[in-house]
This record gives sequence, C-alpha cells and structure tokens, in this order.
Amino acid sequence: METWYSVSLGDGMTSGMTSSEIEDSFAPLFTASGSPPDMAVFTRAESEGRLHCEVIAYFSPRARELAIAFDAQPCEPPGRAGLGLLAGDGASWSVLFSASDP
Repeated sequence: METWYSVSLGDGMTSGMTSSEIEDSFAPLFTASGSPPDMAVFTRAESEGRLHCEVIAYFSPRARELAIAFDAQPCEPPGRAGLGLLAGDGASWSVLFSASDP
C-alpha cells in the first residue's frame, strides 16, 4: 500500500484560502504528470466532538510532491464517506476507492 498524506486546512471558515492555494499548485503538476486519475486531493470537514469543524486535506500517494510542499504528514488512507474532490479527475474516485469503502 502506498502512503497517503494529510494536513489540516483550519476551520471551515478559514480553510478556503489554503484550499485555493492547493488547487492552484496542483494544476500544473497534474498536467505535467499526464493527468493521472490516481493523482488527487480530497477534503473533509471533521469535528470529532469539537464545537467547530476542521477541514482536512488528503493527498493521494501520487500527489506526494504537492503534499510535502504543504507540510502534509503521512496518514492512513481516508474513508470515502464525507470526502469531496478538491483537485484531480473525477475518475479518481473509482481508481482510489473501492465501492465498499465506507
């Protein structure tokens, strides 16, 4: 299994700026790599019992270079539930997640 990476983008109110930076940085890397469907960045708002949610960005293994640029740390592959595709091809869902992923 290849390594996924994650980084907190802050709370739901302030995460938009960093999300935009990730999207802007992703585009040229994605194109230069030949637009592979296994290169993607996903986000999810997670609260874990806190009053405010925290937006977490998950970088697929193929997006490692970008993950490192944003100080993301290695993590377990995220479950599919609640994820949104921030950057990448829509085909990444079927390439990176099985139909049985929660």
